[in-house]
Amino acid sequence: MPPKLKTEAERQQLRTLIIDAARDLFVTRGVEAVTMREIAKRIDYSATSIYLHFADKESLLRAICDTDFLALATALKTILDIPEPVERLIALGNGYAQFALSHPNHYRLMFMTPHAPTGPEQSTLLQNNPEQDAYFQLKTVVNEIFRIGKFKTELTDPDLIAQTIWAGIHGVCSLQIIMAQDTWVEWRDIEARLLAMQQVMLLGLLKELP
Repeated sequence: MPPKLKTEAERQQLRTLIIDAARDLFVTRGVEAVTMREIAKRIDYSATSIYLHFADKESLLRAICDTDFLALATALKTILDIPEPVERLIALGNGYAQFALSHPNHYRLMFMTPHAPTGPEQSTLLQNNPEQDAYFQLKTVVNEIFRIGKFKTELTDPDLIAQTIWAGIHGVCSLQIIMAQDTWVEWRDIEARLLAMQQVMLLGLLKELP
């Protein structure tokens, strides 16, 4: 029988334990296949203990995503202090990839696992806030580069530019996470693939390479 929680620190510790166990189960077995009872069994608590923290599986999934999206934004936040915007954009791509490859289960659930559509009303995070929103961090840098006229003149939609950059780095990271062990592909070093993707995108986006 697990001990009865008495302090706020103990309750937060249990909440983190639930989130970590659920993340692992959701990634390995799929969100739909996992029950709250199975999550409780994984951490040796009762299902009732889980429901004291999360009303249902959907709210637990949202909490995991909020936790991980905040961790991503926090990991990238100091990069925003780089003064030159193109250098900042390159550093953001590298930081994003580092987070993805260092936390593959987090990344799988955030960006590679189907789940219900989410918006501001389903999240505890503040959108358009550089402290909590990594996509806003990317858009901020892209908008600055756009404002100073460094993108090619035919590129007129900063949001499209940001989403294309995101898709490029995501593609390299997701292939590494899913298929790095497959031997039918003669994979080049992951750092080389990330660098090549960055170079190809910058060549296509910028008037002049830095």
